[in-house]
Amino acid sequence: MENKYARVIIDISHEKVDRPFCYRVPELLQKEIKVGDKVVVPFGQGNTRRNGYVIELISEPDFEPSRIKELFKLKEGIQVEGKMICLAAWMKEQYGCTMIQALQTVLPAKAKIRAKEYKTLIRKADTEVIKDALEVCEKKKQPAKARALREFLEHESIPYSLLIQKLHLSSSTIQSLIKSGYVELVIDTAYRNPLKEIKQTEGYEEPPLSLEQQQAVDIIKNDWSGECRGKYLLHGITGSGKTRVYLELIEEVIARKESAIMLIPEISLTFQTVMRFQKRFGNRVSILNSALSAGERYDQCERAKKGEIDIIIGPRSALFTPFEKVGLIIIDEEHESSYKSESMPKYHAREVAEKIALIHGATLVLGSATPSVDSYYKAEQKEYRLLQLTKRLTGGQLPTVYVEDLRKELKKGNRSIFSERLQELIRDRLGKKEQIMLFLNRRGYSSFLSCRSCGEIIKCPHCDVSLTMHRNKEMVCHYCGYKVKEIKKCPHCNSPYISGFKAGTQKIEEEFIKTFGKTEILRMDKDTTGKKDSYDEILSRFMEEKAQVLIGTQMIVKGHDFPKVTLVGILAADISLGANDFRAGERTFQLLTQAAGRAGRGRLPGEVVIQSYQPEHYSIGWAAGQDYNSFYQEEILYRKLGGYPPVIQLMTVQLFGENKELLEGISNKMAKKIKSLREEKLVLLGPSDASIGRINDIYRMRIILKHEKKEILRKIKEQLETIVSEGDSMGVLVQFDFNPMSSF
Repeated sequence: MENKYARVIIDISHEKVDRPFCYRVPELLQKEIKVGDKVVVPFGQGNTRRNGYVIELISEPDFEPSRIKELFKLKEGIQVEGKMICLAAWMKEQYGCTMIQALQTVLPAKAKIRAKEYKTLIRKADTEVIKDALEVCEKKKQPAKARALREFLEHESIPYSLLIQKLHLSSSTIQSLIKSGYVELVIDTAYRNPLKEIKQTEGYEEPPLSLEQQQAVDIIKNDWSGECRGKYLLHGITGSGKTRVYLELIEEVIARKESAIMLIPEISLTFQTVMRFQKRFGNRVSILNSALSAGERYDQCERAKKGEIDIIIGPRSALFTPFEKVGLIIIDEEHESSYKSESMPKYHAREVAEKIALIHGATLVLGSATPSVDSYYKAEQKEYRLLQLTKRLTGGQLPTVYVEDLRKELKKGNRSIFSERLQELIRDRLGKKEQIMLFLNRRGYSSFLSCRSCGEIIKCPHCDVSLTMHRNKEMVCHYCGYKVKEIKKCPHCNSPYISGFKAGTQKIEEEFIKTFGKTEILRMDKDTTGKKDSYDEILSRFMEEKAQVLIGTQMIVKGHDFPKVTLVGILAADISLGANDFRAGERTFQLLTQAAGRAGRGRLPGEVVIQSYQPEHYSIGWAAGQDYNSFYQEEILYRKLGGYPPVIQLMTVQLFGENKELLEGISNKMAKKIKSLREEKLVLLGPSDASIGRINDIYRMRIILKHEKKEILRKIKEQLETIVSEGDSMGVLVQFDFNPMSSF
């Protein structure tokens, strides 16, 4: 038999071993082993047993066969399919991570989990034998055994757990019954299902598609008929029925014997989405998210591989569900920053979805009422086909929006969290028994200073982003390094009322009760959603109108549909404008537009109150008017002038180390290397300290690079990776982040 060799990636996340190692495959395994298998191999001088993944099988080794070690064995676990290997290799090149980090990312379940067992005891002897045995037990004073036999006189089968928990039998007593031949143990296995068993609703029909919905569906279906699998941006105002379009497309994909992946940005959105999907598709739907147990996660992957489910719903990690053939990927609320990973590999779900769609020959649909500037720019450049929904399905109008100037409220003597107009409308809704949502915009919370008299945010004079307040009383720009001491008076109006925002959802709840009296209030934030299923419990209680008021952070404004909500109050609307981020205006517009879109989604008209210290800011003005196109035109002009994505591409090189001098030395070496490349139109910023220069005694530095072509930045990344692999960089961790979503 011809010798076979395996090229194996070792399960160690370190650059020094981030390459394939060649092993001889034992003769007994040569017919069994395949690409993607998990194996145990001898590694290093001590031949330590290590796990690894087979990425290639070859007949001729790369070097002298006598020097090649033999792998020990195959290991049971999730098999990495060839497509996943291809995807992992692409992610390694794109995002500058190690191959093992990429493989660990594309593996949705890391290890094989034992199947869940259901034990049942079934009566084996006839009732006369059981009666005789019962008499013997009673005479011998064996009460536990007697209890069990009485139950088996009445029931042919009893769950094992019931005998243990309710009848208080010991395992030895149960074994005695089995050995005596009175009963037998039957063990069944079943998948752990994180969803309640819901059958497809008989006769369930969605309302007919609107003209705009039908046009969007027809465009994509017509492309399918022509064997074209494209990329689409579905821009639909809040309440315009984007989900209805998704359902129609998914039904067509399933009819073609293909699978669909539906990404949502928050676990909190799963509740309503899954309910609607299960009514349409029954138990062919499942979920994947971080709230699942390891067993539940593993079982959903197994169900997907075996074709027992067609649709998976979840956040960005659901992209890696091991379907054999993916026909459609949908990214709902595609503008959300949670689609970008903040750990290595620092991938964006939108980019990886494009690659998966290419690998499988699938269609990609991005949907949002407030598309990311990046995606809309791609639509303008004809990379995506733009589809639009401009009308609400209910036939109603968008809510009436009021922008309340908190500077004027302060002058009138109103120091409450609630403006006078919001107080008036809250009392009106409480009286009418209609529902209210109060949204606290906490993005960028307390990291910047603003004036309570004029609304001025203290910004960098060079970058037009807010200065971040540090504990040493310095205010720092995290884009250019500009620093200034903390100021005590507003430089614009000389007011002493300058501070950060310090209200939380619990404080708002207390103020609400103090102002309006006791009523049923639900709070949705990180504190109240820590337990499993807590999202569903809070949202279902609000849906069932067991509470009139829902108070929360951004998790309450994304995609939820509550027909009885007729008032939305947006507190501290402008706080996200103070975030040290060139996307601050975009994120503010998106949050406010999404929040406003929760009102008036049923038959009753809705009203929205936006409270702000900067009502004149363009993002707040366009959000109040629900005017995305005007906002986009102003925002993209700002990006062009400032040299920011999507017009210009960014790459941050992030460096970590315990030795500050070594870290500075490697940073300077990298900067010198970048300068030596003499790349035209390349902008180099740094090296400089990160926004937080030290965490847990680990120093942090960064280099920022700008260029109009991402491919140029990737080539520079490859050049810098050679420095990382050199001996003098030991002790320094380097990460690359393209178009980061947060400052480092």
